[in-house]
Amino acid sequence: MKKMITSALMIALLFTVANAQNGKTCDPAKEKLTSKNTKATKSGGYGVAVNKDGAIDVKLLADKIGNEKELFVKIKGDVVTACQVKGCWMTADLGNGKSMRMRFKDYGFFVPKDSGGKQFYAQGIASWSETSVAELQHYAEDAGKSKEEIEKITEPKRELVFLAEGVILEAK
Repeated sequence: MKKMITSALMIALLFTVANAQNGKTCDPAKEKLTSKNTKATKSGGYGVAVNKDGAIDVKLLADKIGNEKELFVKIKGDVVTACQVKGCWMTADLGNGKSMRMRFKDYGFFVPKDSGGKQFYAQGIASWSETSVAELQHYAEDAGKSKEEIEKITEPKRELVFLAEGVILEAK
């Protein structure tokens, strides 16, 4: 009887952890690619329409947010890379050897997998987050990193993240 209860608790715990991870990384159930969530508008936009006016350089974002929990802001910068599985996230160059991960609100849109090297404008919420080892390894896998590179990720990382409700991509 004890073994059955212990087994049931372990299974429940695994499902809870798996569901918590799905909300923070790629969620296959929510990532169905359609013409609605993958096609850019005529202006090169994805998600809600973004006006470029007033966008701050993403390299200034860490100073702008400071110690605030979160900040609604419009940013611009350069895309380093995008998720190579479905385009469900991209990273932005922060200019100091670091990058910031940008996810898309409610999996409402995806960007092309070849977005690296393009300029972006985005509107959404910037915040500080501690990214777990499992998430970092998942992102590395999505980015096409080798097994050896993924296994080198052993520490969580406090980082600036961005949840975009809309993005414009342009060639540089």
